Amino acid sequence: MSESPDPDGRPLLTVDDLVVGFTGPNGSSDAVKGVSFRVGRGETVAVVGESGSGKSTMAMSVIRLLAANGRIRAGSIRFEDTDLTTKSEAELRSVRGRLIGLVPQDPMSNLNPSMKVGAQVAETLLTHGAATKRDVRRKTHDALAAAGIPEPEHRAAQYPHELSGGLRQRVLVAIGLACRPKLLIADEPTSALDVTVQRMILDQIDRMTAEIGTSVLLITHDLALAAERAERIIVMNKGEIVEQGPTGQVLADPRHQYTKALIEAAPTIAAARADSGHAAHGEHNDGEPNLVEVREATKIYRPRGRRKEIRAAVGVSFEIPRGKTVAVVGESGSGKTTTSRMLLRLIEPSSGSISFEGQDIAAMGKAQLARFRQRVQPVFQDPYSSLNPMYTIGRIIEEPLAFYKRGDKNERRARVLELLEQVALPSDVVDRSPAELSGGQRQRVAIARAIALNPDLIVCDEPVSALDVMVQAQILRLLDRLQAELGLSFLFISHDLAVVRLIADYVCVMKDGEIVEADTNDEIFGNPRHPYTRKLLGSIPGHELFQPASDN
Repeated sequence: MSESPDPDGRPLLTVDDLVVGFTGPNGSSDAVKGVSFRVGRGETVAVVGESGSGKSTMAMSVIRLLAANGRIRAGSIRFEDTDLTTKSEAELRSVRGRLIGLVPQDPMSNLNPSMKVGAQVAETLLTHGAATKRDVRRKTHDALAAAGIPEPEHRAAQYPHELSGGLRQRVLVAIGLACRPKLLIADEPTSALDVTVQRMILDQIDRMTAEIGTSVLLITHDLALAAERAERIIVMNKGEIVEQGPTGQVLADPRHQYTKALIEAAPTIAAARADSGHAAHGEHNDGEPNLVEVREATKIYRPRGRRKEIRAAVGVSFEIPRGKTVAVVGESGSGKTTTSRMLLRLIEPSSGSISFEGQDIAAMGKAQLARFRQRVQPVFQDPYSSLNPMYTIGRIIEEPLAFYKRGDKNERRARVLELLEQVALPSDVVDRSPAELSGGQRQRVAIARAIALNPDLIVCDEPVSALDVMVQAQILRLLDRLQAELGLSFLFISHDLAVVRLIADYVCVMKDGEIVEADTNDEIFGNPRHPYTRKLLGSIPGHELFQPASDN
């Protein structure tokens, strides 16, 4: 990769000493502080950093799409020969979409739910003069097809909710590149997608931008993804650029401590299962019965008005030994969440059995089920939606203790403070609300609530997928420590194999409702047998970059 993408010395985008501030009830503060960088013609530059680092604010400043309380306080943003900071809103409308495209993160909040997706692509083409009323239908279908959407004529007539997450994201790609812009800002374009869908979307962006010569400013918290896709990397922390340079140079020889910490925290399939003092993974205590045994569990839905049944899980079988972590991995729709819900007895299997300490959970009476619910606790993906926003942190953690009448009020308060200490949260958060905490802190609260009743098993459904890489690493270390201290067993649901590599003892790979491969952590990652497992492993961003030399 060339370190100098602009031999004529004229980059496409030049940002100098940019300062962006926001005004709130407690005064004003700067989210971006004196940032300077370049994007060359035809070049992909990745901006990496945690939530709150200022990377998205910086990117949105380029097209002046800041919140109402935000403004550019200082600096310049030159696109070709024009300083965008001096342009009026009317002048900027001729730049956005036509010269600078945008692919935002969440398609459900960025696509109009009441408009068919074809109409939304057509609107972009017509607004920027890239199509006429006569040819807009054809160009809309061409844009959808170019974004890798099959049957574009059929899909154009559908609403966003009728499409999968991957197809919705492709619609955003089609809109962002419909007018063949010179620069594409891709703000976390695949963060909510499975690794195989993520790779398809990014490959499609690469193909389209290469074809039309578009530069890309890629915003991501995923260092491996940035390493795989970008010629240059910009590292941001607390509103400042702490390091930038050619990708290979930054990865091989990071200069700033924050960059080193990001690289160290990034989960990779080359990393081994962490060991916090409990039995090494792959071992099983001979003669000790499994905590959970799932045998041929099947869940079939028969929707009204549809002839075809939905086979959400088919013949699923696995065990969870005491004190171990079993991970179930697969893409969206693979059946992994259905499996976890059957184990939690939130849904009943259509056939098969699930036993807990040798007892079929489907046959449990009311009293037995109450004891089971105390001993098996969930931790969900989104810590914000799983915590009552009207409750204090103390009340959230105390709630299961109060429901099952564990201790008096003072004893429960003492237990809450003890749990906060166990999950490494300061005691002063006890009277705060979830909105006052970061994502990582909220997930620690969810974990504290889950262990409040001293359970034997915790079912973790994508517990770190919504978190930045450094916070993700902290939560994984916390789970591992709690397992060692409390003897917990985990069922860990995830689409992220790099995370699974760090946390699991045993791995079950699911596809189309079935387990296609199940083995120890080392065997799945060191000697995958099923083609689908190999496909998943090969789809992990940057997997080649982080493999040990002996694997080459």
